[in-house]
Amino acid sequence: MSTLRPEEISSILKTELENFKSHIKTESIGTVIQVGDAIARVYGLDDVMVGEIIEFPNNVFGMAINLEEDSVGVIIFGKDNPDRDIKEGDTVKRTGKIVQVPVGEALKGRVVNALGIPIDGRGPINTDRYRPMEFNAPDVVSRQPINTPLQTGIKAVDAMIPIGRGQRELIIGDRQTGKTAVALDTIINQRGKDVYCIYVAIGQKISSIVAVAETLKKHGAMDYTTIVSASSRASASSQYLAPYSGCAMGEEFMYQGKDVLVVYDDLSKHAQAYRQLSLLLRRPPGREAYPGDVFYLHSRLLERSAKLSDNLGAGSLTALPIIETQGGDITSYIPTNVISITDGQIYLESDLFYSGIRPAINVGLSVSRVGGKAQAKSMRRVAGKLRLDLAQYRELVTFLQFGSDLDKATQDQITRGERVVEILKQGQYVPLALAQQVLIISAAVNGYLDSLPVDQMKRFEVEFLKFMGEAYPQVAKAIEQSGDLAGENADLLKKAVEEFKANFIKK
Repeated sequence: MSTLRPEEISSILKTELENFKSHIKTESIGTVIQVGDAIARVYGLDDVMVGEIIEFPNNVFGMAINLEEDSVGVIIFGKDNPDRDIKEGDTVKRTGKIVQVPVGEALKGRVVNALGIPIDGRGPINTDRYRPMEFNAPDVVSRQPINTPLQTGIKAVDAMIPIGRGQRELIIGDRQTGKTAVALDTIINQRGKDVYCIYVAIGQKISSIVAVAETLKKHGAMDYTTIVSASSRASASSQYLAPYSGCAMGEEFMYQGKDVLVVYDDLSKHAQAYRQLSLLLRRPPGREAYPGDVFYLHSRLLERSAKLSDNLGAGSLTALPIIETQGGDITSYIPTNVISITDGQIYLESDLFYSGIRPAINVGLSVSRVGGKAQAKSMRRVAGKLRLDLAQYRELVTFLQFGSDLDKATQDQITRGERVVEILKQGQYVPLALAQQVLIISAAVNGYLDSLPVDQMKRFEVEFLKFMGEAYPQVAKAIEQSGDLAGENADLLKKAVEEFKANFIKK
């Protein structure tokens, strides 16, 4: 048995004392004074930041959203009844971290919730990259003019309401008028165009979100798409956070110099979720009993869409927010808010939809304020005539209700208009390439189809485009390469139409 001498013990103690360093850890803590409806009011946390993650007992987390003089309002994360494990008197802690979501290539093809946690049953997302949900929008110096088209594959949109990469184009209309269909067609049309897509579902039925995922998978679009789901069963806090999560995921690619398309479906339910949170947090109401800062709610989201300057990689984030109207009223609070923030709107009208005109786009109320600068030359050449023909046709149809006699010029305009309307009808999930759109629209607006029966227009379009691909592939190739349809190619198109029409009428 070995024994230590007293001088050895004192030497060891002296060495240990010299090497001892005390570590004092301080934590900012608070106490829950009220909880319910996924909202907690916390006393203390005087130095907390807006948007900071707050830790509750039982591994529950929330986000500080309301900073008041004597308390902090916190929204609690989780599924159904996320506050069930929290009670008054519980101690909460700051984490020092702002709410952030996972980003990067690993999210492609996945379905995640508002916090970026996968809910598709395919395991965890393997990424070490994160971005804050809230992020400052690029300033004026960091942007450049929109100069590249984002093709939707929808004839009526690409011709008359073109969208550029980096634009914010609102899709607005009543329930069941095809708003989501326009957005999904646009996502499907990005296949092979190197555009990363994000679909944010806010307040929708789970069955609807599953149907969207299946549709995108069926058409090969899930390979480059992420779905952020905050269904009607999710808490108001999840529905509030979902659009910002989707935007953050898209920003990661934009700042890498890539092109991104984000669909927010829909911001009406987003505003309702925010209103619910605001009333629970006792924020002061503004106009029409909505919180006064609901404009800021959507502006700080949509302003993050941009076409970055060449110095920052020239990436783009295009936003397609969706707003649901009541009885076609686009002058109510939320629609006018978002219209004033965006760069144009695609207005879908119930009357047109139920009369069989789909997509049911009201050309008079729809506009694109910047996309025309990014439109292909060939489409721009035919689009001006198309809008004019449609506008004149709609006026004449209204005038005809009075039963007036028609001269030949008026009859010709009506004949042209009827065929243009038929040509612009398009089925769901069948987007067309730019060259195909230009070919059929050019044939219609130049009067080449005036002699054909209206009820044969759809069959003519399908067979004619197939004929052009086989007999005159050089015309479509010229449109794709030069972006224009002029000179020899325009003459070839006229010749091809006459040649095909002769055989078509004999059938």
